[in-house]
Amino acid sequence: FPSLREFSYSELLDRDEFSIELDLMEKFFSGKTVLISGAGGSIGSEICRQLLKFNVGKIVAVGRGENSIYNLKREIDDFIRMMKIPGPEVVYRIIDVKDYRLIDRLFMDQKPDIVFHAAAHKHVPLMESNEIEALQNNVLGTNNILALSVKHNVQKFLLISTDKAVRPTNVMGATKRIAEILTSYYKHSAGLNSTAVRFGNVLGSRGSVIPLFRDQIERGGPVTVTHPDITRYFMSIPEASLLVINSAAISNGGEIFVLDMGEQFKIADIAEKMIEIYGYTPGRDIKIEYTGLRPGEKLYEELFYNKGEMIKTGNNKILMLKNDNNILSEDDFNLLIESVKEKVPYMESLEVREFIKRFVPEYCYGV
Repeated sequence: FPSLREFSYSELLDRDEFSIELDLMEKFFSGKTVLISGAGGSIGSEICRQLLKFNVGKIVAVGRGENSIYNLKREIDDFIRMMKIPGPEVVYRIIDVKDYRLIDRLFMDQKPDIVFHAAAHKHVPLMESNEIEALQNNVLGTNNILALSVKHNVQKFLLISTDKAVRPTNVMGATKRIAEILTSYYKHSAGLNSTAVRFGNVLGSRGSVIPLFRDQIERGGPVTVTHPDITRYFMSIPEASLLVINSAAISNGGEIFVLDMGEQFKIADIAEKMIEIYGYTPGRDIKIEYTGLRPGEKLYEELFYNKGEMIKTGNNKILMLKNDNNILSEDDFNLLIESVKEKVPYMESLEVREFIKRFVPEYCYGV
């Protein structure tokens, strides 16, 4: 099978990509120091790239994987050279968000105005068997960034969340729901302008179906789909990143923004369309094989519990949750953080899930 061409994601989505008000963004971000955790990941790195357009004063790119941060640095250096204009100062740091002291020192040195927290474990099947690390990274790591945002007077904090946090059936989604609850807690308890932004699957992100399908097509198939009826919301990486950036400009704290991604797509339809884009006939040249739902995997995702809870914002692609009713008490907050630090590492798998359910009652495991 020949090497495959690149394609536009609008070919898959059958729609134009979303746009935002660039003038508003430049006015908001001009001269500011912006810190991005998880900067080596698909969304974090794209936020870094997009921020180069908005006259920011400094970008602080934080990640724990040296290779991904190195690749980001090389790409941004090339972009700034190509633009032939002086770009912002860009600082690259290899730090794990679970390390409170190193993050504290980073905030002390760099004095960020705005924080995008994209660092997280996101792979559903992997986190089902790594539930302790999911809690450590997605909950404790988020709490570290939130607490230090308060300590160092950050103007705005944005959590990158997921549709899998709604009525979660897996550890990853449930830990991201706890991260949302923590984001709301810091708004109410400490006055931090902290906001969560929820969206679905990102086309082309590492570990997503697009690169998987591409590799499978390149090898001659079969293309593997877990279930013929499984559906997901999809956005391109630039769309998701720009709408997250837009959300930062309009947030007042305490909101959960939901990115309107239109209709859900059948994964099987995406697979068929990709096979056709590359010039093959599904079922004849390249077969589609159904492998069965994986542990914790839903047939479809939801962005909110009840559509009536949503209100429009100035951008018709960004909706806002009216209120998040799950507000932690100080006692529950202390119990959560101390337990994740001290007790959870010694728990058995079922105990961990029962612990999570205490804070996310709608979490339904074992389905």
